[in-house]
Amino acid sequence: MSTTDLERPLRADAARNRELILQTARKCFAERGLSVTLNDIAHEAGVGVGTVYRRFADKDSLIEALLATKFEAMNDAAARAADETDPRESLRVYLMGVFEFRARDRALADAIVRAGRSRPSIVQERDRLETQVSEIIRRARDAGVVRAGFDYRDLPMLTSMVGTVADSTRAHDPNAWRRYAEVLIEGVLPGSTDAPMLGEPLDRESIERALHAQS
Repeated sequence: MSTTDLERPLRADAARNRELILQTARKCFAERGLSVTLNDIAHEAGVGVGTVYRRFADKDSLIEALLATKFEAMNDAAARAADETDPRESLRVYLMGVFEFRARDRALADAIVRAGRSRPSIVQERDRLETQVSEIIRRARDAGVVRAGFDYRDLPMLTSMVGTVADSTRAHDPNAWRRYAEVLIEGVLPGSTDAPMLGEPLDRESIERALHAQS
């Protein structure tokens, strides 16, 4: 498929099929992770596998299309949290929002890993998210309400912890993760911030290696 073909506006039926495929893929990946195949997605969407391949050359191109929507959703969550006037509540709202996002989406860890290898627009969205959340954390730090040493780079590991609980308890209680998310949040935003976080947050490469091992 040429660049011109990609840029040409889709017919109404083709556009509907593309959106149906994306919605189905988002649901399948969120529920079952990235082991889902394009054949699985075609079957779930009720379209022929050829229809999927006409819109997406392979699974990687479909995943990349979904990455943009994931980072857009997380950036929107960060923007809503930033609107909170109280710095502690602002960070709390964001933390619970991203934990809930991961509880619903098994593929979130892979999105973080893949972001750095994706097209520039997705890298830009990832960097915008980092900037927004770092500012939320800075406000909390300046207000003296967050544990000393807490950093944006701690979030992927905390989110992974909540995700592990969500994945293992979903069939029994889909909301069980909230109990443990609250424990983590209270650890980040304690009544007293005198005791700093232990050690240092992982760097981006180490985070990606750790998350890749789980996906």
